[in-house]
Amino acid sequence: MKIVDIRTRCVAIPLNCMLRHNTGVHPGYFLRTIVEVITDEGITGLGEIGGGDQRGAIEKIKSRAIGLDPFHLETIKLRVLRSVYYISNARIYAAIEMACLDIQGKALNRPMSDLLGGKVRDSVPFIGYLFWRYDRPQGGDDSCAEDLADHCEELAETLGVGAMKLKAGVMTPAEEARVLELCRDRLGDDFGLRIDPNGLWTVPTAIRIGQRLGDLGIEYFEDPAWGLEGNAAVRQAVSMPIATNMYPACFDDLGPAIRMGAADIILTDLHYWEGPKGVKDLTAVCRTFRLGVSMHSGVEFGIELAAMLHTAATIPEMTFAGDAHYHYLKDDIIEGGKLQYADGRIAVPTGAGLGVTLDEDKMKFYEKFYEEKGDYYSRFHQDPKRPDWTPTVGGM
Repeated sequence: MKIVDIRTRCVAIPLNCMLRHNTGVHPGYFLRTIVEVITDEGITGLGEIGGGDQRGAIEKIKSRAIGLDPFHLETIKLRVLRSVYYISNARIYAAIEMACLDIQGKALNRPMSDLLGGKVRDSVPFIGYLFWRYDRPQGGDDSCAEDLADHCEELAETLGVGAMKLKAGVMTPAEEARVLELCRDRLGDDFGLRIDPNGLWTVPTAIRIGQRLGDLGIEYFEDPAWGLEGNAAVRQAVSMPIATNMYPACFDDLGPAIRMGAADIILTDLHYWEGPKGVKDLTAVCRTFRLGVSMHSGVEFGIELAAMLHTAATIPEMTFAGDAHYHYLKDDIIEGGKLQYADGRIAVPTGAGLGVTLDEDKMKFYEKFYEEKGDYYSRFHQDPKRPDWTPTVGGM
């Protein structure tokens, strides 16, 4: 079997609100580049990649994969990722690996999880991801801690989630700490709490807020300050575990992070860590050094969510509920519509490969929607309701 072509399409799907974060605003939709790896035996594998319109990047790299066997992932990685750093990156390779594993599963009539060692769970738990919102479904904007605590209660009731994470760094640190305090009071001691200012806070601020939250029993404090040094400094001064999806977010930084004691928990990500098999490699290192593992969300649609489910299902140590922006999406591009939550969990697809297929009518519809809306990464670090605002690392 040989790869004969790689095709790409950009799609955008609307959200039920606008999501604020410390470097800008998701403007009411998410966008992804969908990758189709085509073989000479008529089997097509699906991949997905974020970070804006990646069609040009894939076009530059695809000649290095054409003619290769989709089962030979080490060769593909050498050709596509390792030797062409100036036009490739882990995100692009991960989408191709995802598609190749989909091809392998379809060829063998086995689910992707079987190619990664076999699943140890049939479904994966997810959190209720809390963002400060503009243009909420019920109208208005989130403006105080009570608004987010209300939203957390809503997600616990409608999705059945047993944990939350606040995307912090938007309001004052004290007001964001109050969100977790309200959620603990309303949802009880067994409900998981997390907070993630994405490295925005200064070390003194992160330590102050971490010490304030110390009695809440939060699951982890994610990227409280900037860089390996920032996270390591906060870790020495607070009682709760420090987690990261930023420092480290690649294998080059993993060794220094472990030597420095920068984190207790690493959030895996299919794109940062070089695909599903790369995540398995990362997990082996975490197992060796007794680090916890969780899973990061990159505003994925159903293709990548399926790959995340297959991967997480094969990792015994992944006992934390995974991140997911999925509940903000109004629709999906896969047949059957959005994957469904049940008691806060999403079932691992059981079909061959990824176990999901594209809905071509939805693809055409959301391709057109993308063309109308455009690639927002050129205006991602802006706030439409605060035109003079600019993100500032260490600004709080």
